Amino acid sequence: MISDVYKVLQITEADFGCEESGRKEPVALLKILHTISGEEKYVEVPESVLSEKGISEGKKVCFDKDGNILKYVRVVAAVMTDTSQNEPRIFATARGYGEFKGKWEFPGGKIEPGETPEQALVREIREELETEIKVGRLIMTVEYDYPAFHLSMDCFWASVTEGTLVLKEASAARWLTAEELDLVDWLPADRGLLWPIRAEMLKGLKEVAG
Repeated sequence: MISDVYKVLQITEADFGCEESGRKEPVALLKILHTISGEEKYVEVPESVLSEKGISEGKKVCFDKDGNILKYVRVVAAVMTDTSQNEPRIFATARGYGEFKGKWEFPGGKIEPGETPEQALVREIREELETEIKVGRLIMTVEYDYPAFHLSMDCFWASVTEGTLVLKEASAARWLTAEELDLVDWLPADRGLLWPIRAEMLKGLKEVAG
């Protein structure tokens, strides 16, 4: 669980601890956005560290346990349920693009400015699957460090209210029972969701989707 998230305020020409060598390079000034203590603070990092990771002014960043800077990405995910069969099932999709193509995940996406997580989830599912959902309670927020970024993922129970789950971005999809959850190759962050999901499924998914 991370405690500090920073925003890249500006990149400016300045010394960055290089007095002995006489070397100068641009530095980025980061301002704290939130922290457990509520303390406001600033840090500086070499601009070259940000440019290597494709991080520009205005973006959010955080630090991993080893002190490496990571882009901070906040997303939402829907664990859509079906209780019409003999066993409760949940919906999963295989990513159809990018670095993690073919890996399985719970559908969702990024939160746009001004949106609540619930609003973002309704919009993302409508865009990705041409389906309307009812968002239920929060399962958990998954915090996971990928090599190039830190993912903060709010994961909600959800149920389909309208639509036929058209795969506009995913390459495949499956409805999975509790016993089938380990049959697909999950993205690492999504795998962290399996234990609370399995526990609820084995209890019959009672009232999880609001």
